Amino acid sequence: MTAARDLQLDTACPDTRALVEHVTSKWGVLVLLALRDRTMRWSELKREIAGVSEKMLIQSLQTLEADGLVLRTARPVVPPHVDYSLTDAGHEAVDLLAPLVFWAQQQVQG
Repeated sequence: MTAARDLQLDTACPDTRALVEHVTSKWGVLVLLALRDRTMRWSELKREIAGVSEKMLIQSLQTLEADGLVLRTARPVVPPHVDYSLTDAGHEAVDLLAPLVFWAQQQVQG
């Protein structure tokens, strides 16, 4: 097991720090969890993630795509059809995040 001191996210490792911040952001977690079991269109994600604004959903999807966690697939049809799904790395992240979210729910529910 890695020692806690090896996991410090200081400025010496800005890429790791940024990735952790993206994955654990309020909307990042919810986007990843929403895509856990299936591919979704943007409108489905908007309905699934209560309270997210259009701006924050777009921004979160773009960030997670740039990080290699979400795959955006656009089909050249009218109207445009864009699907979002998790990459292998995205599935790995969700597998690590889901137990933490479950734990948090248990703490809140008492």
